[in-house]
Amino acid sequence: MSAGHGHGHAVSAAADRKLLSGALALIVGFMIAEVIVGFAAGSLALVTDAAHMLTDAIAIALALLAIRLAAKPPAGGFTYGFKRVEILSAQANGITLLLLAVYFVYEAVSRLIHPPEVKGALVLITGVVGIVVNLFATWLISKANRSSLNVEGAFQHILNDLFAFIATAIAGLVVLLTGFARADAIAAFVVAVLMLKAGVSLVRDSGRIFLEAAPIAIDPQALGAELCAVEGVVEVHDLHVWEITSGEPAASAHILVAEGLDCHQIRVRIEEVLAERHHLTHSTLQVDHATASQGSEHCSDSHGVVHRAITGAGPAPDPANPHH
Repeated sequence: MSAGHGHGHAVSAAADRKLLSGALALIVGFMIAEVIVGFAAGSLALVTDAAHMLTDAIAIALALLAIRLAAKPPAGGFTYGFKRVEILSAQANGITLLLLAVYFVYEAVSRLIHPPEVKGALVLITGVVGIVVNLFATWLISKANRSSLNVEGAFQHILNDLFAFIATAIAGLVVLLTGFARADAIAAFVVAVLMLKAGVSLVRDSGRIFLEAAPIAIDPQALGAELCAVEGVVEVHDLHVWEITSGEPAASAHILVAEGLDCHQIRVRIEEVLAERHHLTHSTLQVDHATASQGSEHCSDSHGVVHRAITGAGPAPDPANPHH
């Protein structure tokens, strides 16, 4: 058995916390002002922005908590530690975006049918200030480690809020110049669609990690065939590729090698292939000799496709019949 480990990010967790904390302070401060102005102006777009900024603040707070928990070492039954708390945070952010998007679509449609009076000047001024605040907050979070789905979730919240303020400022200008009050509801509808898109992406990506699907960049079938091409390998089965958390792929497999060859040497070569070609530096491999392990009793409940070397023990794998 063998296990290789290699983790690291270009940006440290401490730096991430500092950047996220700065963005959180900006968001909370402006959110309070926006709620007051939104009700004073009678603007759904501003109230939508304020509610979205509240979820931004919650998203960043969850991200900060997740970073702190993920840094804790493995203990007790949590053999991977709390790394997937970050994925829980990302999924919560995604679900929140989806729920808010549905609500604001409903509200926007209602206001398109029965448009209220909107004070365009207040909406325009608040929208412009919001753009400046969110540009700075977006810049701060963009410098953090966005390969983390947790940080990316917070970033998507802030980025969508930036789009919201751009739409709000445009709506305020339209209302101010033309008196077309429905522009406010149209802006809210556009922002809701953007929220829906970001929410679907976060829920989908976090769901893949929870279901232990292979990283999008890695094709398990092609990987199995590639490992079988390593000299001396006869068969690869029970091949699993997943992500412990975003940016930390892992793999495990049972490898059968030809009789008389050095299992240790072949295992080292396979680990090099996994690390150099696929960035799979966390791998657990069981390597045995083929003649000592093959037979009807070996791996009777093998998971997934059995990959066999084209020259060696048996034909190439049949995807329709993945078991021995």
